[in-house]
Amino acid sequence: MEAEYLNSIKKQFQYYKSLGERTFDQLDERDFFWQYNDESNSIAVIVNHLSGNMKSRWTDFLTADGEKEWRNRDQEFEPFIKTKEDLLTKWNDGWACLYEALNSVNESNFDAVIYIRNQSHSILEAFNRQLGHYSYHIGQIVYIGRMIKGREWKSLTIAKGESNNFNKTKFSKGKHGGHFKDDIK
Repeated sequence: MEAEYLNSIKKQFQYYKSLGERTFDQLDERDFFWQYNDESNSIAVIVNHLSGNMKSRWTDFLTADGEKEWRNRDQEFEPFIKTKEDLLTKWNDGWACLYEALNSVNESNFDAVIYIRNQSHSILEAFNRQLGHYSYHIGQIVYIGRMIKGREWKSLTIAKGESNNFNKTKFSKGKHGGHFKDDIK
């Protein structure tokens, strides 16, 4: 069960990471800093927050609280990222920290108790909590990208009007395994 869960959660994180990156691929540099209004976050601010959260949660996560003393969450929502290159560095650093933590979990430590803000979590609870948090923010990134691109937006999942064709292809394979994203371009 542990190995199956770890494999599944890794694929889920990879899927959401790819949605963010496929959004980035459609954007011009200025788009990363666009805000709907002064109270909303740009993609750059969301990435800064995700990176800060990932580094805090996953650095030494088996031995230290997930809310690190060095983290300044409020500053994550300030416009510190100034270029696409800086954004991609932050993005990749955060994900690298997450994947290092994921890869350190195995059947021998799967039952470990970890803490986030002094609240105990099982490995499963911690990963599920963060998967929900990251997918929430990546959904924001995708939505902002879609607003910016308008009609030029290229669908990241099943294109509008293509559900019947997609389902027909999936059902034509008969019962099968794999990850749900395997057939999404």
